[in-house]
Amino acid sequence: MRITDLLAVVLLGTIGWTPSTAAEPARPNIVLIYADDLGYGDVSCYGATRVRTPNIDRLAREGLRFTDAHAAAATCTPSRYAMLTGEYAWRKKGTGVLPGNAALIIEPGRVTLASMLREAGYRTAVVGKWHLGLGPQGGPNWNGDIKPGPLELGFHSCFLLPATGDRTPCVYVEDHHIVGLDPSDPIEVSYGKPFTNEPTGKANPELLTMHPSHGHDQTIVAGISRIGYMRGGKAALWKDEDVADVITRKAVAFIEQNKDRPFFLYFATHDIHVPRVPHPRFAGKTGMGPRGDVIVEFDWSAGEILKALDRHKLAKNTLVILSSDNGPVVDDGYKDQAKEKLGDHRPAGPLRGGKYSAFEGGTRVPFMVRWPARVKPGVSDALLCQVDFLASLAALTGQKLDAEAGPDSVNILPALLGQSATGRDHLVEQAGALALREGAWKFIEPGKGARYNKLTDTETGQEPQGQLYQLGASLAETNNVSAENVDRAQAMAARLKELRANPKSR
Repeated sequence: MRITDLLAVVLLGTIGWTPSTAAEPARPNIVLIYADDLGYGDVSCYGATRVRTPNIDRLAREGLRFTDAHAAAATCTPSRYAMLTGEYAWRKKGTGVLPGNAALIIEPGRVTLASMLREAGYRTAVVGKWHLGLGPQGGPNWNGDIKPGPLELGFHSCFLLPATGDRTPCVYVEDHHIVGLDPSDPIEVSYGKPFTNEPTGKANPELLTMHPSHGHDQTIVAGISRIGYMRGGKAALWKDEDVADVITRKAVAFIEQNKDRPFFLYFATHDIHVPRVPHPRFAGKTGMGPRGDVIVEFDWSAGEILKALDRHKLAKNTLVILSSDNGPVVDDGYKDQAKEKLGDHRPAGPLRGGKYSAFEGGTRVPFMVRWPARVKPGVSDALLCQVDFLASLAALTGQKLDAEAGPDSVNILPALLGQSATGRDHLVEQAGALALREGAWKFIEPGKGARYNKLTDTETGQEPQGQLYQLGASLAETNNVSAENVDRAQAMAARLKELRANPKSR
C-alpha cells in the first residue's frame, strides 16, 4: 500500500467515517395510505376488538406504531392541505371543508410534497379522494380540461374522486378529464339551485335506498341523495360499492408500472367516509353495520398495496406510512345503523371527541411507519403531525426547502424512523377553536361555537373560557386544570397568539 493510501485509511478511521456503500439502503419508494375518518380506536392494533384489521396490524407489527401522532385538523380538507403544503390550513382563508365544485385551493408553483419528491427524481401519483378543489377561480370545466389540479402541483398522474362520496359530482377524474364521459351527455354541477326535473332526496324520498339523517338530501345518485346538485354524465357515474376496488386497482397498477424506479404514491381511500357502501364481499363482516364493514374494506385495500410490494420484492426498501385525515364520526349524515350497531366499540379509543372536535379524538389518529431496511419495529409516543411530511421527507431525500416553503413543516425524520423518542416540541391542532400542545400539556383557546353538535353526536370542545389539560394524567380530557395552573394557561395562550400572528413556525 502506498503511504498516501495508508494515511487516508488512518485518517478516515480517526474521524469515524465509513463509506456509504451497501450499508445504506437506496432511496426508498414512498407509499402514503390515507384513510378517511378512521378513528384512533377503529383498528385492532389500537385496541379494537369488534373489528379485525390484519393488514393494518401487520404494518404495526413490522414497523413503528405511534401513539401521539396527529392529522393537522379535525376535518378533511384542511388536513390534506396542510399535509401537502406543510402549512397549517388555519393560516389561509378558504381551506375549510369544500363543496364539490370548488376551485383548486393550492396555488400551482408552490412547493408541495409531490413537487419536492418529483424534484428528487420520484415518479409521483395521487389515487383516490382529493377534496382540495379543481380548476381555476369559479370552479372546473367538467366537460373539458379540468385544470389546474394535482398535475399542476407536482403529481405526474392522478385518478380522483373530486371531493367526497356524499358530494356531487359522483364521477372519477383521471389527469385532466372525467373518466367515461359521453360528450352528448354533458355534466352540470350546482351548489346553489337544483336542476329542474331532477329528483332529490328531499322531494323524492321514495327513490332512496339509503336515507339521510341530516342534510344529504339533494341530487340522488344510485339511490343515495348527496350534497349538491348534478345532472347529465350518466355513463361516467361511479358505483359506490365498487369505489374501493377501482381505486385500489389503480394504486396497485401504479406500483407495478413504476417498480423499477423510485416512486411516491399518495393513496387516499374513500373508506370509511359516508356514504358507507361496502362491496358485497365485505357487507356483514363485522356485525357493526356498514361503518364496521368499510373498516374491513379499508384494511383489504391496505393489504392489496402490501401484497403488490411483496410481489415485486419492493417491501424492504419502501417507506409505507398509514394514517387518517381526522378522527372518527358515527352518524355523519345517513341512516346506516352505525350508531345502533356500535355496541361497545369505541371509535376514538380512550380519547375524547372525534371528527369536528378540538379534543384529542379530533386529530390524534392511527399512524404507523414501516421501512424494513431502516425502521425497527416498536411503539413510539413521540409527538408527530402530518404537516411535517414535507420537511421530513425532504431531509430523507436530500432536498433543501426554500425559506418560504412549508412554513409550519418541521423535520422530525429521526422520530419518524424511530431513531429518536422526541418529535415536535409543540403542535397547533385545528377544529374551530385552535388548541396548543406542549408535551403532555394541552390548551384549548376560548371558542365561539356550540359545545355539542347534536347532528353528529360530537363534543366540539368549544367553551367560552380557555381549557387546560394534562394528558399525562388522563387522555380523556375530563379535568380542566386551568384554574390550578393559571401561569401555564396564560403562557400557552400567549404562545398560541404569537404562533397565529407569525406567518410561519418553522
